[in-house]
Amino acid sequence: QVQLVQSGGGLVQAGASLRLSCAASGRTFSSYSMAWFRQAPGKEREFVAAIARSGSSTSYVDSVKGRFTISRDNAKNTVYLQMNSLKPEDTAVYYCAAKIWISGLPSVHEYDLWGQGTQVTVSS
Repeated sequence: QVQLVQSGGGLVQAGASLRLSCAASGRTFSSYSMAWFRQAPGKEREFVAAIARSGSSTSYVDSVKGRFTISRDNAKNTVYLQMNSLKPEDTAVYYCAAKIWISGLPSVHEYDLWGQGTQVTVSS
């Protein structure tokens, strides 16, 4: 089972960019589908993006399509979330998540391993 350690995040102005990273321990990272979720104050955790174990498939919530890009480097056991054109409504704690999944992408409810979370704050 992998452990997930996040980095990146911070305080930026609207329109800026940030990149989040999530490094996984262990030798089975390429067996996992990876995802990013976020939780804003007073709201439920929300799916943001996911990527298949090979990187061949990705999925995004509509509100970030065209602005965010999820990618992975299996040689570095790391998944990334590049966030461009950030908006105040993107402010949240962002979590990376993992699920062993052979083909395609799992349901967003399947992810069962979580990073520690990192704060992203976008000022207007």
